[in-house]
Amino acid sequence: MAEVQHGAGFRDALIFLAMAGVIVPVFHRLKVSPVIGFLLGGLCLGPHGLARFADHVPWLGYVTITDIASVLPLAELGVVFLLFTIGLELSFERLKLMHRLVFGLGTAQLIATATVLVGIAWSLGLPMVAAIIIAFALSLSSTAIVLPVMAERKRLATTAGRTSFAILILQDLAVAPILITITAMANPSGGSAVLSFSKAFASGIAVIAVLVIGGRLLLRPLMKLVARSGSQELFLAACLLIAMGSGLIASAAGHSMALGAFLAGLLLAETEYRHEIEVTIGPFKGLLLGLFFTTAGAQLDLVALVQKPALLLGLALGLIVVKTILLLALLRAFRIAASAHAEVALSLAPAGELGLVLIAAGGAMGVIRPEIAALASILVLLTMFVTPFLHSAGMHLSQRQRVGALPNEARRPEQGMGEGKVIVVGFGRVGQVVADMLKRNRIAYIAVDVEPAVIANARKAGVDALFGDASRREFLQRIGIAQARALVATSSDPDAVERLVRVARAERPDLIIIARARDADHAAKLYALGASDVVPETVEASLQLAENVLVDIGVPMGLVIASVHERRDEFRAALQKSGATPRPSRLARRPGLRRDAPEPKDGDADEAGR
Repeated sequence: MAEVQHGAGFRDALIFLAMAGVIVPVFHRLKVSPVIGFLLGGLCLGPHGLARFADHVPWLGYVTITDIASVLPLAELGVVFLLFTIGLELSFERLKLMHRLVFGLGTAQLIATATVLVGIAWSLGLPMVAAIIIAFALSLSSTAIVLPVMAERKRLATTAGRTSFAILILQDLAVAPILITITAMANPSGGSAVLSFSKAFASGIAVIAVLVIGGRLLLRPLMKLVARSGSQELFLAACLLIAMGSGLIASAAGHSMALGAFLAGLLLAETEYRHEIEVTIGPFKGLLLGLFFTTAGAQLDLVALVQKPALLLGLALGLIVVKTILLLALLRAFRIAASAHAEVALSLAPAGELGLVLIAAGGAMGVIRPEIAALASILVLLTMFVTPFLHSAGMHLSQRQRVGALPNEARRPEQGMGEGKVIVVGFGRVGQVVADMLKRNRIAYIAVDVEPAVIANARKAGVDALFGDASRREFLQRIGIAQARALVATSSDPDAVERLVRVARAERPDLIIIARARDADHAAKLYALGASDVVPETVEASLQLAENVLVDIGVPMGLVIASVHERRDEFRAALQKSGATPRPSRLARRPGLRRDAPEPKDGDADEAGR
């Protein structure tokens, strides 16, 4: 019997992987959020869907999810990693830039919506504690659906996108204190409610203090130590250790694992390893979060929906209407451009995935009765299903969007890390000279390197420097290549430069890419890969020698400079012509975090810039 159950668990996992392999590409092609696909997949294949007929149609038992409990622990890890990555996104710099929208509009939205919903829930007969938790849960919106949908439709840089993002940030920040409050409201000892609340709140503050202090002391040294090893596997293991370890510390203190993971992400957001961590754990977060949505969809009781369709659909419609009206009023009060009102209000009116987390936490602690928690979860899921369609409706209403006068935070596009900056990849001696010349000409730049010591020294000197593998497309996206002014590749490793040029050109066809080459052959190859300009070390060394000789023997400086520039242009034209037909290059192995440069050839530069 144990073997059968063991096999059933593997079968459910296999069904989920098959869904992920089909749903993500199909829904991406349909320009619909994969979250909807996972919810629908769980709904159809779960115990309340086709699995209900497995007793009558035996073969359905092999293609449906019959044991949700076997995958719930992994699904909970999806929420942990979601909160961890949300913490990574919330740097203090970003919060400071958008403080009026985040802490003003975002706070007003959450408090106003929760207050109205508490009144409605209490009037429907719910106990006050349950009404408060459910009201806050329904006040939240879906970060996992709204942001990807807006990004896909290129709406994040608009007034509506920026305003929506600010409200979602505040909602994500509010999850931690709400989780602490739920723990306080549970009052398991049966004593004084005030005393229980005070103890739980004090416990939550203590956990936060321990994680914050310990994180500031340990996280950066730990990541630096792991990064020095040059092992991608160890770096991944460290990321998982931090996310799960922080969650377990919070769990051991009686709080949610998501709270600990969120705080760990928030602390790491201030380090130079932030973007590399995001890229590294991205696939795990995506799969585990997909599993969370699948299990959420599988727990949607269609029987309850069929039995009470008018009630549930009416509540879902009422929730959307109430939140839309409140958002429209607040957007007007905060003087957001009127043309963005419909898109923001309709995008954020549905509930979100974190609402499911809060409802589940309240149910697990006995604050919300199981039947109420089930109905509230159905209500959240129903509204989540329509989020992309409501955003489309709001976007069409905002097609003639114009920039409003106030506030400035909403008017200007969100400033990405690389917006208007030159990205200098490789910060050895060559990269530092390039950066110094940019600084002398008052041109902003960010530096990227795979050596932790180099990045640490650069940051001590006040340089905006990041640790990471720039040849990874996701990393370039996160550091702002879409808005970058130019990219300079200074590594002495030919394979590393080729990978970087290839990926950067594919990601941004109009980007200025300046690359360092070892010799003329390597330069021709880089031109073929799409570099805008290439500087071959051997050619430049030859031209410099020739210039010095001509000047020293008495040729006028003006003639020397003109002749050198003319010869350089001839070299460049010849190399570009040679690179017009790409030559077959050797296959580059998948890079780790460390790239050891090959031994220099005769006449090449030494390890300057590595």
